[in-house]
Amino acid sequence: MLLSFSITPLGVGESVGEYVADAVRVVRESGLPNRTDAMFTTVEGSWEETMAVLKAAVDAVQARAPRVSVVMKADIRPGVTDAMTAKVAHVEARLRDG
Repeated sequence: MLLSFSITPLGVGESVGEYVADAVRVVRESGLPNRTDAMFTTVEGSWEETMAVLKAAVDAVQARAPRVSVVMKADIRPGVTDAMTAKVAHVEARLRDG
């Protein structure tokens, strides 16, 4: 399962980087494959693993922010592993091959 999410602290001012860093730190310490870009963080694992990471990341932000917004999207495909890199590699190969 791939789980992509964005966690936004509300009520803390315009600069939210330090709060987002708290969430990303939780994700990286989880040991699950993950990737963070400008909009989302994606983790790969079982339903239970990915949801536990999401909750822990939200909890980390909520510990310092009065309100938290979460946007998430999941790709649930039992039996598939390494989807995070395989999906991108498949597209890159098609781009190379024309």
